[in-house]
Amino acid sequence: MTTAEIAKDFTELLRKGDSHSAAAKYNADDIVSYEAMEGPMAVCNGKEAVKQKGEWWEANHEVHGGSVEGPYINGDQFALRFSFDITPKSTGERVKMDEVGLYTVKNGKISEERFYY
Repeated sequence: MTTAEIAKDFTELLRKGDSHSAAAKYNADDIVSYEAMEGPMAVCNGKEAVKQKGEWWEANHEVHGGSVEGPYINGDQFALRFSFDITPKSTGERVKMDEVGLYTVKNGKISEERFYY
């Protein structure tokens, strides 16, 4: 599959609310994930670590709604824009979250993801 084909299918799965299938299908075993924050999840190495980060996020946030825009493709990379209406369970304060994810594809899998917010 081309980067454009992967990006399109990955994005459609996310729009359907199926982030688990998107990650299982397209994340490389040695994926590296970079968050724009400090702490233990700022950099996650490997498919299992990225899965655990996602599980932590889901367990610690109530999602009221959201959208995914894109994909915006350039060479072996694509970007998505995420907008979410969430309540972090730690604060109980409902907030709007706006984020860009930049994904790099190698050998038919997402080898790197970087998030900007």
